[in-house]
Amino acid sequence: MIRRMTAGTIRTMSASTPRVTVTQRERAHRLLTLLQAHYPDAHCELNFASPRELLIATILSAQATDVSVNKATPALFARFPTPHDYVRSSPAEIEPYIRTIGLFRGKAKSIHLSMSRICEDFGGEVPATMDQLLTLRGVARKTANVVLGNCFGINEGFVVDTHVERLAKRLALAPRDANVLKVEQILMRLFPQELWCDISHMLIFHGRRACPARAKCCGSHAICMEFGVRCDLPRSGC
Repeated sequence: MIRRMTAGTIRTMSASTPRVTVTQRERAHRLLTLLQAHYPDAHCELNFASPRELLIATILSAQATDVSVNKATPALFARFPTPHDYVRSSPAEIEPYIRTIGLFRGKAKSIHLSMSRICEDFGGEVPATMDQLLTLRGVARKTANVVLGNCFGINEGFVVDTHVERLAKRLALAPRDANVLKVEQILMRLFPQELWCDISHMLIFHGRRACPARAKCCGSHAICMEFGVRCDLPRSGC
């Protein structure tokens, strides 16, 4: 199948991206089959009702759990129902609503500045392109990919959070020393573009439910058994 890629996707799939072998592709295909069987209902676990809400929730989720974010956002979204409401306030007024989340002061500033940019440059609407999203404060590729995939159905890149990065390395899809961008590039080569967002959710579900960063043993699940995952990582990683 020939998949059309945007200019942004092509830039990410740079010439320096490692080539993947037929064996690696076969391994990825086996993994995808198992993920689809075990996690058919995998989805974004951040609660949101609009692109703006998901953008803010994803900014808040950096170094925080989705559970903690979901506890804080109902009051936040009720107090600031539009981007203009954030603009008319200040980071200090946002802080009390997200104080339970780590790094809340910096995140309050990021939310205020990103909403200001959305009002000034994008007519109060969350932009639907990677390049435009990356101009917003607090938004890097992971956040942009989350918003594009879940709100607009656009698979511009592959969401690589801590779970996806860990599993890509544990399952030998990416080298142990690969950085986040390299992991994303490899996953983009290994899996069908139209499924990138869905696969990221499946990997996150597996990472949270069966193969967490710290566990007594992560080799008992069918996926881990199939791919030979054992507790051979440093104690801090398994």
